[in-house]
Amino acid sequence: MVNENAGQQPAVEMQGITKRFGSLVANDNVDFDVRKGEVHALLGENGAGKTTLMKILYGLYQPDAGVIRIGGKPVHLGSPADAIRYGVGMVTQHFSLVPTLSVAENVVLGLERGALLNLRAAEEGVRATAERYGFQVDPRAIVETLSVGEQQRVEILKALHRNCSILILDEPTAVLTPQEAEILFEALRTLVLQGLSVVFISHKLNEVLAISDRITVLRAGRVVGQVASAEATRPTLARMMVGRDVAGMNGEIANRPPPPTPHPPVLVLANLHVEGKGNKPVLHGLSLTVRAGEIVGVAGVSGNGQTELGEVLSGLRIPSQGRIIVDSRDVTGADPVQMTRSGVGRIPEDRLKGVVADLTVAENMALETLEQFTGAGGRIKHAAIDAYARELIAKYEIKAQPKTRAGALSGGNIQKLILARVLSRRPRVIVAAQPTRGLDVGAIEYVHEQLLAQRQRGAGVLLISEDLDEILSLADRVVVLYEGRIAGEVANLRGEDRDSIVERIGLMMAGGAPEPVGDDKEAAYAAA
Repeated sequence: MVNENAGQQPAVEMQGITKRFGSLVANDNVDFDVRKGEVHALLGENGAGKTTLMKILYGLYQPDAGVIRIGGKPVHLGSPADAIRYGVGMVTQHFSLVPTLSVAENVVLGLERGALLNLRAAEEGVRATAERYGFQVDPRAIVETLSVGEQQRVEILKALHRNCSILILDEPTAVLTPQEAEILFEALRTLVLQGLSVVFISHKLNEVLAISDRITVLRAGRVVGQVASAEATRPTLARMMVGRDVAGMNGEIANRPPPPTPHPPVLVLANLHVEGKGNKPVLHGLSLTVRAGEIVGVAGVSGNGQTELGEVLSGLRIPSQGRIIVDSRDVTGADPVQMTRSGVGRIPEDRLKGVVADLTVAENMALETLEQFTGAGGRIKHAAIDAYARELIAKYEIKAQPKTRAGALSGGNIQKLILARVLSRRPRVIVAAQPTRGLDVGAIEYVHEQLLAQRQRGAGVLLISEDLDEILSLADRVVVLYEGRIAGEVANLRGEDRDSIVERIGLMMAGGAPEPVGDDKEAAYAAA
């Protein structure tokens, strides 16, 4: 529990909140409250109604029924300006800062009265707010020079400077290293001791248990339970969210035997250099090996070259230097079709870009193997495509029909569609980029099971993920990407305790404490 002295009087009460969007009931008679000086976590699968409920509290949506009380008095929150006036602030994972302005200018943006800003007064005011709440922030620092964690603290400072007493944090650690997340938690512990009330939304159950006092779980728009954090566990929370037991919820590093050695490499990257926008280098001399029957995790904070690495291995981007070897075959510079034919299966980080929304499920299933369904004269065998789709829909438990438009599917079912299309070809190499981003615990469980099954059959899996829990649950080895370079490797994931591994990886994610890479570079250069 964060604050044992949290007041029993609710700082905010939401009673009987109902919100409809046409025939969809997003919130169904929801009761939710936050006490003064506590962290109250809000959990639920995607579509459970969490974000809708908080958008109502922040004045972005108006409820169809129900009442909101702040400080015991009914209030009408017709806009975010109303919410801010009543002391409600909201910080999302997508920051709304102006990079070229200073911290002080960002904090007071929208508050100034008149045409001119008194910058010195603004800096003094922001400095006073920062000191009051124990934030180490330089008001004169330019935002674009700050780390992601520092920028997030500026967002929180911005809310506090507006006399925020109720703070909504939506997925606040999504872009933070473990060390930055712990700094955030220390700041929150200080703030709640001073009386701040916090709503904490996260998919990371370990974090929820570490930082919150109480937890409310939504399912299908309704409250299914509330529990004191000290009495909750990951498995019980997952069961409340999904309605059944969920595998892999005990938080341990996966207890699987290491892949047999020696295992032949199926993917080798040798001295790979890649340029991004404006010909700016984004990958610098990257060398690594993925062997058959193993999962290699690529960890790192967003923006360190992960996207470009996935694009190169998908044939969407051409390296400026270096080689890519798949099953002893040089595929450097191959286009997407050639990559597919060489035995690479690609799960893109943006699942919406992995399907054609206006095509049917069946048509999307056949996109990468269309030659199998093409007869004489180039005629498409639609009946064969539909039969193939029905088989994959059943095998991969996709909630759709062959004629369903792909764009009408949920995020989880779109990901299942992509998995079905890719894995049914039994590729030798699978590049899985952010495969569970934005999915709920039930869909995450399914994706993880599929990746482990591919490892078991002997495929090599390169797992690119910003979710360290995911990497530790699945990977046999972890390499850390920092500023386009491999900062180090952790190979013995089952040889030490989890906290020690997280600390080591977190330091490398932040650019410190590089560790030696195993035989990846030697194998890569030998292949080259």
